[in-house]
Amino acid sequence: MDIRTGRRMLMLAISLAATGADDRPDLPPGITAVAAGLPAGRPLSLRVGGRVVAEGAGFRRQWPGSYAEARFHGPAVSLAVGPGDVSLRVTIDGNPPLALVRPAPGLYRIATPGERDHDIRIQVVSESQAGATSIAGLYAPVGTTPLAPPPPRTRQIEFIGDSHTVGYGNTSARNDCTQDQVWATTDTAQGPAGTLAAHYGADYQVDAISGRGIVRNYDGFAAPTVPQAYPFALLDGKTPDRTAGWRPQLVVIGLGTNDFSTKLKPGERWTTREALHADYERGYVAFVRQLRRRYPGAFVLLWATDLADGEIAREAERVAAALRRDGDRRVAFVPVAGLRFAGCHSHPDVADDRAIAAALGKVIDAQPDVWPIRR
Repeated sequence: MDIRTGRRMLMLAISLAATGADDRPDLPPGITAVAAGLPAGRPLSLRVGGRVVAEGAGFRRQWPGSYAEARFHGPAVSLAVGPGDVSLRVTIDGNPPLALVRPAPGLYRIATPGERDHDIRIQVVSESQAGATSIAGLYAPVGTTPLAPPPPRTRQIEFIGDSHTVGYGNTSARNDCTQDQVWATTDTAQGPAGTLAAHYGADYQVDAISGRGIVRNYDGFAAPTVPQAYPFALLDGKTPDRTAGWRPQLVVIGLGTNDFSTKLKPGERWTTREALHADYERGYVAFVRQLRRRYPGAFVLLWATDLADGEIAREAERVAAALRRDGDRRVAFVPVAGLRFAGCHSHPDVADDRAIAAALGKVIDAQPDVWPIRR
């Protein structure tokens, strides 16, 4: 069977055991709803990327960019999806991903081309600020045998940021978007995090929230900033982070757009722009030092675009300089200029995301020891 035939078979072979027995017009071609009640089968062992909370055979998550990988032998596998709005991409054996957008809670049966060993990846590409969602597990139906999951990748990258890191509306062909359109066109896997991680063959974790900053959120709205939300596994400010085995060699941070892209308003705690600058610099330095205690050997890469007449980039560069003056030699700053901002609400689009990843990669490749050999 050639690759094109396998892809066509895969496109025609996803069926859903969920709430209804009729074809659902909201599902894309190749995905059909069938009667509920199919047995799930034996659970597959998952290798999970991103910040999640283990739950039964699956996990609950809210930070973007989470993914699960597994292996099995046989003609089909079943994916159990819990409640909550989520956009998923299902990749089998490296073929182009198939979209499950806002799937109803239930069991999705995925038939595969060829009764042989298969690799599957379930990737969350949407943002979930409104609430946590869950992947309830992958299962082997009758005729399928679970296999050991793929081993962790040698390289690990952690991305911390705002909507630019999330990939907010990056697949949109227009700037003017409704909130539903933003949600539908956000693809973290095609954002700078997913793009750079794929380039280096790395596992990755995305700690990013649209609209949030280091000390100030967009237009001064009240909500936890990224450093305040960072310690927790969910965006509830209370669920402890128990991520094990995560030791990134590289931490990439893009924060400051929301701190500086809007004017200060009456009632905010900064009376001048200079006071905001000083607070941002102190807060950013303290946050990087916190990360340094967590990941002592990691290389830390700060980046910023040239928005706000260069104010964001100037401030982020000052933070990197302050850290180096304090003796941290494993830190660098990357300015990113010349983006189109053709995505939703003048955000980077996929072409911009590739340009961001390329700019970061150029600096990463210039460092002699970002990827030390682990023993």
